[in-house]
Order: sequence, then structure tokens, then C-alpha cells
Amino acid sequence: MNLYLDNAATTPLSDPMKKYLASLLDLWGNPSSLHTKGTEAKKILSGARHSVARFLHADPEHIYFMPSGSASNTCAIRGYDAARRCTVLYSPIAHKSILECTKDCPYSHPLKTDRHGFIDLHDLEQKLAACHFSPFVIIDYANSEIGTVQDVKRIIDLTHSFRGIVYLDCTGSIPSIPIHVQESGTDMAGFSAHKLGGLKGCGILYKKPSIALQPLIYGSQEQGLAGGTENVLGIASAGKAVEAYDYSAIHSDGRDYFYHSIIKQIPDSYLIGAPIESGKRLPHNLYMCFRGVEGESLMILLDMHGIQVSTGSACNGRSLSPSPALAAIGMDRQDIHSCIRFSFSGRETKEELDYACATLKRCVADLRAFHAP
Repeated sequence: MNLYLDNAATTPLSDPMKKYLASLLDLWGNPSSLHTKGTEAKKILSGARHSVARFLHADPEHIYFMPSGSASNTCAIRGYDAARRCTVLYSPIAHKSILECTKDCPYSHPLKTDRHGFIDLHDLEQKLAACHFSPFVIIDYANSEIGTVQDVKRIIDLTHSFRGIVYLDCTGSIPSIPIHVQESGTDMAGFSAHKLGGLKGCGILYKKPSIALQPLIYGSQEQGLAGGTENVLGIASAGKAVEAYDYSAIHSDGRDYFYHSIIKQIPDSYLIGAPIESGKRLPHNLYMCFRGVEGESLMILLDMHGIQVSTGSACNGRSLSPSPALAAIGMDRQDIHSCIRFSFSGRETKEELDYACATLKRCVADLRAFHAP
């Protein structure tokens, strides 16, 4: 049996998506060219932009296509920080691209989180009140590693009360949580198409028209924010993915069944991030610690049995350094390398989940026996 449980890293292309992309392969014109071939490509970009705008409840002219989700993060953060003097307040469990960006911001401060990864709103309010310059709050809507979903509405309202703006990294949340940028008052938001069944290499950035950014890449494309010939296929896949996306089909049944099976069958294991019953966790996310087991070894052993999982964010997957998210929530350092993330599609069968749990149980037992004194 082969079972892919790493959907938070990337999602497979559906058969309709493959068929759609294949139909575009002969439309190879440069969208900036004024002849017929260029116009055909330009129409594809325009259609995708309108589809993404409807998906986010935004105006098409406020949607920008970027080379990746990390590029969207970088354009929003460095672009805004370079355009005006501001005080950056950021989540310490945010994506690596955000944490690296904030290092270059002259006035930046991490926010406090609790042991589940929730932003400490009292700390946020205190830091907002102490800002010397215009506040710029940067958070991930939901952490794709530990699964915790932030109280975004309260964070936006609180920041706005201090005349600040908020950037939301929605790459982890967008597969499970719809966003209405106008109703929520979102200032800027970004995500990746490949988390929704689109191609890799296409990020989406939304921003209010009142917000000025320095370009990520100089040029004329994407209203001057991201120069370079557009990734037509990637952008087309983003438009197609959001057109077909159905949030009503999202549920946590398989995740919950798998979690309770683990707790019953595998001792010395525990959940990381928001509690299952809290309703504040991504419905397809399960991040578990198996004490006494090296996460990388467990991941490889599961892969040998046809089960693909990860030890956390794919962007940190080849690093042996402790996860910034786990360090930020104060996790026991003895356990910090003993974690595995399971991220579900929601289409797994009971038979598949039972196989995964039985295999996981054997692998954990074998590794613990190997390391036993």
C-alpha cells in the first residue's frame, strides 16, 4: 500500500488539472507581446487573476502573481519595510522566509506565544502601544507545522486600533480556511498555488491599494512588483485550482480517527499544537511527538513501508537544526527531534488509516528497541 500523508508540503495534481494544463501547452506566447500569441497568453493571466480575486473576495487589480509563496512573503515584508519606516512585530513560529526577512528589518521584535503556538494578545497589545513607528504585524494565519490557527480577526482589529497593518501568510491555512479579505479587513495576504492542487512556482499576493511596496524584482510585470516574464502555466493552474475548490468538503474525521488510534496504541506519544477538540487546529494536521524516537529515522522507515510523512515544514526538512516553531513554544529539547507531521487529504479510507497506524506502531517499537540501553 502507498499512502501519501504529506499534503501540507504539496498536493498532487488532479486529472482535470492535468488535462487543463495539457490544453495550454501550445499557448506559448509571451503575455507582454502585442501580437496574437501574446494576447492569448495575456487572456489566461487575466482569467486566472479574476478567479483568484473571486476566491479571496477581492478586486482583480489587487492580486499579484509571485514566483512562490515565499516570494509573496518577501515582497510584502521587505517591500513594506523599505517603503516606509515601521516597527515590525512578528510571530516567532512563522515560516522560515518570514523569519529570515525580519532579520533585515531595523526595528523588529518577536511576539510571545503560548505552549500551543497561540499569539499572546496581551503581549501584542503592549508591543503595539510601545511602537515608535507605524506598527507592521506579521503572522501566519495557521501554522502548517503544528496546526495552530490564530485568532486573526482579533489580531487585525487590535492592530488597526493602533493604526498598524497586518500581513497574513495564508499558505498553511488556505487549503482549509477560506478568507474574505474585505470583510476581515485584511491588509495584505499571501499563499502558494501548489497547496491547493496547482503547480509549484506560483505565489499569490493580495494587498490593499493604499499600501505601497518596493518591488521584489524590478521590471514592468505585475504592476512593477515582480518583473520577469510571467509563469503562465503556474498562474493558470492557480486560477483553475481556486475555481474548483470546495471548502464544504473539508472535515477532520480521518485525522481525528488516526489521532485516537495513535493515543490508544502507541505509548509515550503526544500531540503538539492546539488541542484536537479546541476547534482551533487545521483539520488535516496532526503533529505528534514519539518519545525516544528520532523523527528523521521514523520518517525514512515509514517511507520504506509506503507511507510518506514529514518531520515538519518542507522548507526546514533537510536541516537538522531544531524547528523554530517548536523552540518558540518552549518544547522540551529532548523531544524536539522526535516529531512527525501527518497531513491528510481528507480522502483516506479507514483501511488506509488502520494500515498507517499499525505500521507506525511497529516502526516506533523497532526504533525504540534499537536505541534501548
